[in-house]
Amino acid sequence: MTTDLSGPLPLCVTIGEPAGIGPDIILTAFAQHRDGALPAFFVLGDPDLLARRARQLGLEVAIDLQMPGKPLSPDRLTVIALSRPMVGVPGAPVLQDAALVIEAISSAVDMVFSNQSSGVVTCPISKEALYGAGFSHPGHTEFLAALAQDHTGKVHRPVMMIASDLLRTVPVTIHIPLKDVPASLTTGLVIETARIVATDLIGKFGIENPRLAVSGLNPHAGEGGAMGREDMEIIAPAIAALRAEGIDAFGPLPADTMFHAKARAGYDAALCMYHDQALIPAKTLAFDDGVNVTLGLPFIRTSPDHGTAFSIAGTGKADASSFIAALKMAHRFSLKQAQ
Repeated sequence: MTTDLSGPLPLCVTIGEPAGIGPDIILTAFAQHRDGALPAFFVLGDPDLLARRARQLGLEVAIDLQMPGKPLSPDRLTVIALSRPMVGVPGAPVLQDAALVIEAISSAVDMVFSNQSSGVVTCPISKEALYGAGFSHPGHTEFLAALAQDHTGKVHRPVMMIASDLLRTVPVTIHIPLKDVPASLTTGLVIETARIVATDLIGKFGIENPRLAVSGLNPHAGEGGAMGREDMEIIAPAIAALRAEGIDAFGPLPADTMFHAKARAGYDAALCMYHDQALIPAKTLAFDDGVNVTLGLPFIRTSPDHGTAFSIAGTGKADASSFIAALKMAHRFSLKQAQ
């Protein structure tokens, strides 16, 4: 049963790439938690595809086709159908599904802004599969920011956080080649990212005085300039500016000593200078239940911290733990937002 946990509105789940494990983790989570342990949610996807995948996985999940104004069924997975059916053969993405993946994400944001949902939980997409359908964004996060701008008329700076009970990390630069990181890293970018993180640690996570550990870019945080001057000339001035604003940021710290248990006890989030510097420790410590949280948007968005896993789609091997954690985290945010 999925409607026992109280909340302002149900969460909207996007099916993601239907040839991947998005359908699997949705169905598995629903089938395993009929006792009120999950927040209320509905799915934007293809009800027939989900019914087929449930049979393939050997899961007894009844599908309820959502109609306008109809309450969620406590014992049936509620699905709002997209404009046409999906192919969704496990492991074999097709171009005709790509436009529907994009439609699901766009529709989910529409539903948040029309007060039909309290937040969005997105299942993994394949950017490669979407590019043929005209997808022009580096990733999910950037597309969500563009949709938010369409609705609000304002530019929103999205920030990716990987969050678990053990660690929260934020990459300052994200999906760019490692060779381009030094030229992309600026004092202003570090400051802007840290401000967004501090704001959402207060507003979403309920941390009154968040502590931000800021990594260096170079080994040993540059060794006083001996191994690069970015730490001294870009990152350190950003930290000084943040502290002058009253944000408890400190560093730059050598990244190789930031993530053991004693170090983690000293901060609420770690700001890292590039993608792998942030995601390697996060996924090492909490691969199964880490959550991808988008900060800086005017709505709640979480996602499982993994990809489409084409090789195991439809096999029953997909672990729904991260998806369940994403649902629960989005629900906690919605309760905080409603206060």
